[in-house]
Amino acid sequence: MIGPGQFFRLTRIQLAMLRNGVDEVVLATPIFRPLRFLGIFMPWRWVRSSSVPRGVRLRRALEELGPIFVKLGQILSTRRDFLPADVAEELAMLQNKVPPFPYEDARRIVERSLGEPVSAAFGEFNNVPIASASIAQVHGAKLHDGTEVVVKIVRPGIRNVIHHDIELLYTAARLAERYVPDARRLHPVEVIAELEKNLNDELDLMREAANASQLRRNFEDSNLLYVPAIFWRYTSRDVLVMERIEGIPVSDIETLRAHGTNLKLLAERGTEIFFTQVFRHSFFHADMHPGNVFVDPNRPDDPRYIAIDFGIMGSLSPVDHHYLAGNFMAFFNRDYRRVAELHVESGWVPENTRVDELEAAIRTVCEPIFERPLHEISFAQLLIRLFQTGRRFDMQVQPQLVLLQKTLLNVEGLGRSLYPDLDLWVTAKPFLQRWMRDELGPHAVMRKMRRQFPEWGEKLPELPNRLDRGLNDLQTVRTEMQRQSQEMANLRNDLRRSNRRMYAVIAGSALIIAALLAYQGGATDSLAEVPLAAWLLGSAGLIGLGYALRR
Repeated sequence: MIGPGQFFRLTRIQLAMLRNGVDEVVLATPIFRPLRFLGIFMPWRWVRSSSVPRGVRLRRALEELGPIFVKLGQILSTRRDFLPADVAEELAMLQNKVPPFPYEDARRIVERSLGEPVSAAFGEFNNVPIASASIAQVHGAKLHDGTEVVVKIVRPGIRNVIHHDIELLYTAARLAERYVPDARRLHPVEVIAELEKNLNDELDLMREAANASQLRRNFEDSNLLYVPAIFWRYTSRDVLVMERIEGIPVSDIETLRAHGTNLKLLAERGTEIFFTQVFRHSFFHADMHPGNVFVDPNRPDDPRYIAIDFGIMGSLSPVDHHYLAGNFMAFFNRDYRRVAELHVESGWVPENTRVDELEAAIRTVCEPIFERPLHEISFAQLLIRLFQTGRRFDMQVQPQLVLLQKTLLNVEGLGRSLYPDLDLWVTAKPFLQRWMRDELGPHAVMRKMRRQFPEWGEKLPELPNRLDRGLNDLQTVRTEMQRQSQEMANLRNDLRRSNRRMYAVIAGSALIIAALLAYQGGATDSLAEVPLAAWLLGSAGLIGLGYALRR
């Protein structure tokens, strides 16, 4: 049921959609279709330009509806296997431009979190925020030892706002699945569930801090990526204190050129960071849009990335590793049969899928792409086309692969903006070949054995006792099996005897009945005149019954 508050909010959403010209979303639904003629009475339609693309209209509507809907649009932009390309591209431009909340609220949240005044925790604290987004805002500060930091603070009351809007979005998604046939293929309830998970992750700054620490350890000795340090003493669920970094936004190409940055190397290193995170660490930054990525200005010839905002991270299991790497290598070698087999083996498509049909569908997608020059091939677009093909074979949405697709789109977009001739294939193929060799070759076997040596050493002294217990258990099992075997033999013998008795009873009864019939056929009252056949049949029947009763 929709409460009054939800109904009012839902009405606002519909009005915002209509005001921004997203008529196909509202008036095309069966509920509102009879009212489409009312559009001529809507004043905003009289002055609206019909040349505004539908993606732009939808983006403006989401921006008008507020931060939660901006987040929803950002997530929808990653589902390019569902959305038209023009809409997805426009939604990817959504930005969290939210007015800051008052400094007094920020100070109160920080003091409640730290249990001490701001002046006691920080030497300086800037009243004016550096940035303000839908979930949190960031202030500059200095510790008492002079270390420059940034303080990220969750918006006051944002959890209640998110809870109510999420409930409303679930209601709208269920209504869309029920009444709008075309909306079902978008799986709106699944999209809202993904939005809810991402928002819950971003609301817990302890989780973000832990993600940052893990990523920092992974690249601690690397010249590819720098991750700012976390100051755990000042960090809680609502407040995160992190080292302040100075860098050039990766989207500021002119400034990067002015600093003499090697853009080709920078683009290639972005690809290397992606594959390192995914295949070597199995832990990747899943929100690498230009606003979260900077470039170290002090190393133009040996460029290094700097990352921030670690609220959304992705990971892959060893099984996903294996199948994903196998898929990539099969693509590189144009072995479509192997790609289809891996899809079935991994469980990404139902096990009853015909491999030859899936192979033919994948070949249809890939062959036209491979005929183009390598530097013109979009790895991310190929992945999207393959996901679209998979949907025809009832391929289930894999959340970890959706995050991977989103990250790959961001990485490839960044790389091509830095160096338009970036050949992602040339960069990726040697890395994957090395990874497969390291994971499946002799060195991988020795590495796994070395990892297990401590566990083996711990269990080695217990081996004689374990062997003794195992032998005793084996003897017990053997004895029990022999006992059960003897019981089964006895049961079979009893069954045979029971069958014989039953047959004797049936035969004896039949013979006696036959004797009675023969006696009646003789029609005599004297026993001496009873037919011989009746005597013989009756005697045989009595013998059979006697045998059965004796047994």
